[in-house]
Amino acid sequence: MRPTRKTQVFSISSILVGLLVIPLVVLLVIFLIQPTAFSSSSSSSPSSSLETTWNEAAGNTTSSNSSYSVALSREETWQPQPTAQAPLFTFSNYQREAPAPAPQIFAVDDDGANKTVFTSSSSQLDKLEASLGRARSSIREAAKVRNGTSTHQDPDYVPRGPIYRNPNAFHRSYLEMEKLFKIYVYEEGEVPIFHDGPCRSIYSSEGRFIHEMEKGNMYRTRDPDKALVYFLPFSVVRMVQYLYMPDSHDRHGMKLAIIDYVNLIAQKHPFWNRSLGADHFMLSCHDWAPFTTSFVPLLFHKSIRVLCNANTSEGFNPSKDASFPEINLKTSEMSGLGGQSPSTRSTLAFFAGRLHGHIRSLLLNEWKGKDRDVQVYDQLPPGVSYEKMLKGSRFCLCPSGYEVASPRVVEAIYAECIPVLISDGYIPPFSDVLDWKSFSVQVPVENISDIKNILMSISSRQYLRMQRRVKQVRRHFLVNGTPKRYDVFHMIVHSIWLRRLNIRIQDLLA
Repeated sequence: MRPTRKTQVFSISSILVGLLVIPLVVLLVIFLIQPTAFSSSSSSSPSSSLETTWNEAAGNTTSSNSSYSVALSREETWQPQPTAQAPLFTFSNYQREAPAPAPQIFAVDDDGANKTVFTSSSSQLDKLEASLGRARSSIREAAKVRNGTSTHQDPDYVPRGPIYRNPNAFHRSYLEMEKLFKIYVYEEGEVPIFHDGPCRSIYSSEGRFIHEMEKGNMYRTRDPDKALVYFLPFSVVRMVQYLYMPDSHDRHGMKLAIIDYVNLIAQKHPFWNRSLGADHFMLSCHDWAPFTTSFVPLLFHKSIRVLCNANTSEGFNPSKDASFPEINLKTSEMSGLGGQSPSTRSTLAFFAGRLHGHIRSLLLNEWKGKDRDVQVYDQLPPGVSYEKMLKGSRFCLCPSGYEVASPRVVEAIYAECIPVLISDGYIPPFSDVLDWKSFSVQVPVENISDIKNILMSISSRQYLRMQRRVKQVRRHFLVNGTPKRYDVFHMIVHSIWLRRLNIRIQDLLA
């Protein structure tokens, strides 16, 4: 019998229904067996060249779309992470090796950055990232000039000479920073632990920077959408002072303070979760700063940590973390800059300091009271001036104490005495820009017994060159009541700027 039109329509409808129902049933079965196949995670996207899988670093943190939290069961211990691989691009003039790993400052692809066309719907973030792309391209071009002197005009200072890895690239970068860099300072938290820090003592570098950022005369923006980085203004020095009971070995109070603070920032503002903390920075000169940041894994592994204790064996990562100098200010201002002329400096090498750590023990055991040329003391004899000894010595020994940083490095530079760095795993301040080998001597710890031979092998001509370079580099370590261009405050900001150049937020959002 020939089918009717009604029968034909019914058969076609049955087939169509079947084609729709069967895939739905299959999908339902897969979902019941393996529901995670339909969940999305930021860790499943390809990571950028600067990024490791973030949830491995963050432990039991939540995804980037929710507020940050830390598992309370996490132990208060941490394991140092391997340092970054060799950088793709540095300020090196390609004529000598860097004394320490320099940051990987141009790891992102800027193809088409100068051809970006903005529409009314373009986000502020897109515009900021495009401006950074143009800055990277400009600095790349400047790095091709290797004549030892910047070609850029500047009424205050023109970088030149071997103290820089590449003077032209540094100068171009500095000028781009002055033009573009904006920092947002979070206002959460109360003094003294937040928005405060010591402006005198061995930790003055920490307090001075916090206070300068709080004043807001330079780089600070009140509009977080216009910022390139976000400052977490807590003071580890104050945490130790107010939250730690001396000799108790109990840092639980510090742990809760830092966890609660980052949780508050993540819940109240969108910027931490947007970048997993990668465009946020903290700054501290306290020895415990690396350990304190480990309480928040993303802060430790992702954020820019600006540390005096720049020790690679404690997780310092030069590609994202910045080293800055420890400066012991005994008064509110610097004093006693300069020293004797090279021809009148009668002492070959000098050190005076208490027995802190194994390196100083080795130095004192080897040299204390044993050589008139290498004068090493744990306590200066009565009537002997520490400052006069610095100013009258050719080389000033700067061994690490319990931690790698030492204020003697800057003291030596102030006194125009060539610093001799004796340390393990220390990344000197601003070493992404400055070539420390040109104005300092670096002695491995195992060669402490050979210090005199090492220093005596430096010819008079080479010593005079290095001493002139110490005088030249001093401007980058000066502390001014009101910061001046190229001084220590601006150099710290420049170190943060370099590391922000490494980040493109869109890659983190992928």
